[in-house]
Amino acid sequence: MSGPQVGVLALQGDVREHLAALRAVGAEAVPVRRRAELDAVDALLIPGGESTTMSHLLRELELIDPLRARLADGMPAYGSCAGMILLAAEIVDAGAQGRAAIPLSGIDMTVRRNAFGRQVDSFEGDVAFTGLKDPVHAVFIRAPWVERVGPGVQVLAEAAGHPVAVRHGAVLATSFHPEVTGDRRIHRLFVDIVNEHR
Repeated sequence: MSGPQVGVLALQGDVREHLAALRAVGAEAVPVRRRAELDAVDALLIPGGESTTMSHLLRELELIDPLRARLADGMPAYGSCAGMILLAAEIVDAGAQGRAAIPLSGIDMTVRRNAFGRQVDSFEGDVAFTGLKDPVHAVFIRAPWVERVGPGVQVLAEAAGHPVAVRHGAVLATSFHPEVTGDRRIHRLFVDIVNEHR
């Protein structure tokens, strides 16, 4: 059996890096920009970038409702940084009205945008990650953190006293960028989740 077809939302952000990481762990990774492309994939990865810009583009391309519907139907998804923000049920400091980040409600959680500060406050550090033997070297770039998780949401990693990696069923989210470190364990975990739900 071939690997799962995993889409990477290709509107903005580290699209190429995520496509390469997914391919390295056995997925058939494809960019997703249109409804038909979303409908054709087994799962979706929402990369980092700028959550308000991504929300604006999702609105312009009429992808918000189809994305919410696929998530509600159980499509596996993984969001990193801005992707974590968009997968939330509620966003704190969502941005200016009319250009605010739009929650897709993939995980019952409240996420704060730019929680660790501005670009100059970006940092790297090792975090313990539930289910992985060794710590993950995490790169936080204007990163969010999780302020609240709902019932059934598993916290996988914390930094500065806040969750920075969570999972609920087939949906995974990290506030950091595993695609930039060369460590493929998070992408492998996601592909394993996708395979469990095929």
